[in-house]
Amino acid sequence: MTNTQVRLLFFVAGVYDFVIGLTFLFFGPRLFDAAGVPHPNHWAYIYFGSLMLVIFGLMFFAVAGNPTANRNLIPYGILLKLSYASLAGYYWITTDCPLLFKPFAVIDAVTIIAFWMAYTACRQDEIAKTAGSE
Repeated sequence: MTNTQVRLLFFVAGVYDFVIGLTFLFFGPRLFDAAGVPHPNHWAYIYFGSLMLVIFGLMFFAVAGNPTANRNLIPYGILLKLSYASLAGYYWITTDCPLLFKPFAVIDAVTIIAFWMAYTACRQDEIAKTAGSE
């Protein structure tokens, strides 16, 4: 994976999480109604997750800006995606997961692999730069 590809990956991931976070933050009740998903007993549960997505979106923009320097942030993105994909996947398999949440689980599962590839590419880039400066 080239540096340009890593930058593009994290820019797209930043937009994706930022927009999803804002959508659930500002339109959560309408989105749940449109998808036929029962409302939570308190919207703070949804709003907190929404704000976390906005924050992670900003983090992904930082990685896109300088992937090698911000390589240390990539594992946190992997953990975010792993957390959501595994929880949604678990409920999808064992009980029920509303259709609203299933596409995000699939996209996040694919993103885990892409983030790992980017992490590895940034490490190789870091090694090459270190070897070149000696």
